[in-house]
Amino acid sequence: MSNEQNRYSQIIEKIFFSHFKPGMTDVSFERDELVKAAKNLKIELPKNLGDLVYSFRYRAILPEKIKNTAPEGKTWIIRPAGRAKYQFVAVIDIAIAPNKSMAETKIADATPGIVSKYALNDEQGLLAKLRYNRLIDIFTGVTCYSLQNHLRTTVQDIGQIETDELYVGVDKRGAQYIFPVQAKGGTDRLNVVQIEQDNAMCGSKFPDLICRPIATQFMDDDLIVLFSFEESSDGLKISSEKHYRLVDPNSITAEDLKIYKARED
Repeated sequence: MSNEQNRYSQIIEKIFFSHFKPGMTDVSFERDELVKAAKNLKIELPKNLGDLVYSFRYRAILPEKIKNTAPEGKTWIIRPAGRAKYQFVAVIDIAIAPNKSMAETKIADATPGIVSKYALNDEQGLLAKLRYNRLIDIFTGVTCYSLQNHLRTTVQDIGQIETDELYVGVDKRGAQYIFPVQAKGGTDRLNVVQIEQDNAMCGSKFPDLICRPIATQFMDDDLIVLFSFEESSDGLKISSEKHYRLVDPNSITAEDLKIYKARED
């Protein structure tokens, strides 16, 4: 564990166990507690306080001591709970990670050459490839249009959230959709918290549209995984997962097309 991550872990453990009692399924804390915890532990305070919470929400795994207190079949996540307020919540353990045994679908790469040359293997590069190759349309079966990227807004009882990109769409019936997209590049992990926030944002800002949250990440430079989610009695669940490989058009063979034609979905 890096020195920085070890420092983050000590601080978040201090905060969690200052409130936690056996049997609890939610533990609230406020941003200014990070300062107090660092002072009590005699640890140098991180320059970017927000990165400490962000790290455990989206990148890093919570310390084992915290994880071991979760009820059986559940895991702790950190949710925003208002301005400068957060909450550890024990939720059903949903792993949003690519199924490596999933079949791939080759898509003729329509990314402009100059974009491919300079695009980075990060969120912005991923969003660009989704857009140029109309992967949201292909994945959902709905005609989609990019409405806005990096939407920052406030949702009641949650606070400020950020959605990587919003698409609107219409199907053959005329039904209209809103697709909030969360994209991850590098070492960041897809996280159910962001999906929940996107779902809540759509319910608040676009109540007349059908909301279908989507998450996506690179598996490698040209292989992209997309997930869609739906609500159930146990919370949000993965409803679909597809893997698309962007290729030169000439590399899509007659055998590939035969396989795709036989697929039921």
